[in-house]
Parts: sequence; structure tokens; C-alpha cells
Amino acid sequence: MQSLDQQAGQAPVASQISSISPVQADESVRRLQFTDSVLMAASSAAARLHQRLFCEERHDACDDLGERRSNEHGLVSKWRQKDKLKTTAVALVLCLNIGVDPPDVIKISPCARLECWVDPLSMQPAKALETIGKNLQAQYERWQPRAKYKMHLDPTMEDVKKLCISCRRTAKNERVLFHYNGHGVPRPTVNGEIWVFNSRYTQYIPLSMYELQTWLGTPCIYVLDCSAAGLIINNFKAMMEQRQQQLALQQQQAAAAGLLGSGGGVSLPDPMREIIVLGACGGNELLPQNPDLPADVFTACLTTPIKVALRWFCSRSLLRHDGISKELIDRIPGRQTDRKTPLGELNWIFTAITDTIAWNSLPRALFQKLFRQDLLVASLFRNFLLAERIMAASNCSPVSYPRLPPTHQHPMWQAWDLAAEMCLLQLPALLADPNAEFNPSKFFEQQLTAFELWLEHGSADKKPPEQLPIVLQVGALTLCLRGGTVAPDGGPLVCSSYLALCSLVYSQMCEHLYVS
Repeated sequence: MQSLDQQAGQAPVASQISSISPVQADESVRRLQFTDSVLMAASSAAARLHQRLFCEERHDACDDLGERRSNEHGLVSKWRQKDKLKTTAVALVLCLNIGVDPPDVIKISPCARLECWVDPLSMQPAKALETIGKNLQAQYERWQPRAKYKMHLDPTMEDVKKLCISCRRTAKNERVLFHYNGHGVPRPTVNGEIWVFNSRYTQYIPLSMYELQTWLGTPCIYVLDCSAAGLIINNFKAMMEQRQQQLALQQQQAAAAGLLGSGGGVSLPDPMREIIVLGACGGNELLPQNPDLPADVFTACLTTPIKVALRWFCSRSLLRHDGISKELIDRIPGRQTDRKTPLGELNWIFTAITDTIAWNSLPRALFQKLFRQDLLVASLFRNFLLAERIMAASNCSPVSYPRLPPTHQHPMWQAWDLAAEMCLLQLPALLADPNAEFNPSKFFEQQLTAFELWLEHGSADKKPPEQLPIVLQVGALTLCLRGGTVAPDGGPLVCSSYLALCSLVYSQMCEHLYVS
């Protein structure tokens, strides 16, 4: 009988190991030992996690009566969403008016100037505006490369209208992202209106969110990088309440006219249900002007989180006295998509930590909507947690709809600080000698150890382990990369038996997490 490896069209593992060097063999053994420990912990958890992990009141806050009466199959189907949305169109609107400060903004000296990591005063205004726009699009493309991007720089109201209608036509029934940078115009009005320009750039023209929402339709996500963005959030809430009242009145009129038939209790769909808003600060707050941060620090956190997080951490730590400068941070080796490089490992750790913070802080239904429905929305909300942490240090509170609980003091941020520090300490040596060896972080091994301790000493009366999302979403799903045998060319080689076992363990863990 053929082995699983031979059935998959691969040579036996023993023959492959014999053809590699001793160094590669040692690395193979190390990886297999790490994988075995992960599988042992995961298998043990699958057998022992019989209590319901979503046992706190916050996890039941968003459950409706129908869900509580569901059977096991219904719960699994509700968690594993079938109707996932994608952000397929992105509208970028930048109102910078470079060289002219808004009348209601008094800038300090020195103050933050960088927009999309570009100094607007380092080149001609028109060239700077174009460069900033291109950089912003490139930053978003890092998270959603397949979306259709359209941009207007210092637009008029008619420009914005055409842009929004075009994006909705492109997206059809999928989500549209509307990004607004209002650093060159006054702060929003008390009615939640944002500002654009007239055709001659001699006046600021208010644009109501009601008109904007009418053009963009739903589903839609708004990113508002401007002072007093909370006023816009409040306007959205008022608009939602008014729209709900109108829908209730329409339903009553339809019931009175007999249009609803015998099932008169059928409710009309709420068109505001699929609106998401991310705002840079509260309704009575101004954007921070700290010269150590970019002027668009909110956008920077959402689109380039690793870069701004490392800069902010270094400016507040003793590393700044050890030769770690902004220029060195910008030269961290590697790619964010390559987990074996310093930059890729930091991105991997950051994703795991922010996802864990959200999983431990949000109600179940809200976490599912924001972090498991749309890849771009999930990335933006993970990075939004970083924006909250960084901007809170400048007495600025980013806002969102739906509202998130405060997370800037979550203990998992300390794990991120440690991982960032361990990487930055190696940076001078790595840049001085291209052949220097990078010592990877022990973050995931440490989280696995913490998870194993919880398995040994946890009980139904204790809270679920914070490390569980890391073990499941990162550890189990990446066993094919971390636990595979080393191929002759130095790359990972995964036998089909490993893949089947990983899939089985992960499915069993999910069943106990979301059903029991």
C-alpha cells in the first residue's frame, strides 16, 4: 500500500531528507519538533475544550432570539458566513490645498507635515499633490490590489458626485470605500458637513453626508481623516434614526393598505445597516501636530501600520539613544509577505496581536462582521486599533461606527513592544553586514507555551485563553510552512498527511470553540 506522500505524487520523506545537507537536516528537525508541540497542544485542546468559550455577557449582547434557539448546525452556519462582501471600488478624495492653511487651524512650530510620507513643501504644490495621491493609492493597494481605484485631488462638489456614482456603478452590490483627507479645508460643520472647493478655488463649499451617502449607496465604508470627524459620526447616527423612522412609517402605511398580506410583521430592510465609518478623532478634537508623527497619522496607521508603529515605539523608547533612527527603520530588510524576513515577521506578529485583541474585546457578532466578512475591512480595523493606541498618546481618540470598546491599554500590546524591540536591536548589525543572521522572534513559541499552561491549569470557571486566536489562526494554519520537511532547494516541503492532520485538528478546534 502506498503512503500518503506517494499518493500525493511526492517522494518519500526519508529519501528527501537524505539528499539534503546537515544544516538543512537540523533545520528540518527543529521545525518538526516545533510542529509536533503545536499539534500536541491543538489536539489536547480539541479533546478538552468542552465548555463554551463565548461565555461572557458581551458575547450574548448581539445574539437575537432566533440564534439562541438555533441548533448546533445553525450556530456553525451563522458563524461561518456564506455571504461575504468584498471592497471592489475605492474613491480617494484629497482636499489639501497645499500652501494655504484652513482659517480655523493654528499650526505650531515645528509641526507634523508629512502626507503619505511625502513633505508637501519639498516640491511644487501641484507635483506634491499628485505624488501624495499616488502614494495613498499604492498604500491601499497593499491591502486590496484587485479593487478599482479612482481619485480626485482638491475636487469640486460635482467632481465628488461623479466619482461616487462611478464607484457605485463599478462595485454594483459590493462594498465601496470612500477615503476623505480634509487637511486643507475647515473642520466639519456641526451638521456633519465636509468641505470641498468651488471651481476657482476661492471658496469652501459644504457637502452634506446625506448627499454623499445617496451617491455612494450601500454597502460602504468611510475613512475620514480630518479634525472633528466625530461630528460626522454623530450626523450618521441621526440620519440612521431618521431613516429608521421613515421605514417604520412606510411599513405602517403598507400594512394599512394591505400590501403586506397576512404576514404583516415582515420588516423592511434597513439601508443604513451596511455603513461603516472610521474617523480620525472625536467631535471636539483636532488632529495631532506632533512633529515626530506624519500629519496624516490616522491614514498612516490604517495603511502603513508597521512603519508608523516602529517609528512611534522608537521615539518613546531608549532605542533612540542606541543609534536607531527613522532612516534605519525605513530600511528594515525583507518584504511584508515573506515571514522569514524581519519585516515579514513583524507584520505576521502584528496581525496576530491585533486580531487577538479584537477577538478578546469585541462581541461575537461585531467581531464576525468587522474581522471575518471583508478582507480590506478586517485589515483597516486591525490597523484602527493601532491608530487608537498611537493617537491616544496625543490626547486624540479615533472614532468608529460601529463603535469599538477602548483597546489601547490591552496587555497584548506589551507583546508587540517586545517583538518590535527585539527586531530593532538587531537592525544595525543586519544593515551593516548583509550576511548577518537574523534571530527570529520567539513570540509564537511563547504564546504556545502560555496556551499549554492554560490547558493544564484552566477550567470552566476561568476565562478563555487570550492566545487561542494566535494558536488557531496563525499556528495551525501555517503548519504547512513552519512544520514541513525541508526540500533539496531549501524550501518547505509538506507531505499530504501533515496537511490532512492540520485540517482535521483545525476543524475539531473550531467545532469546540463555536458549537459547544
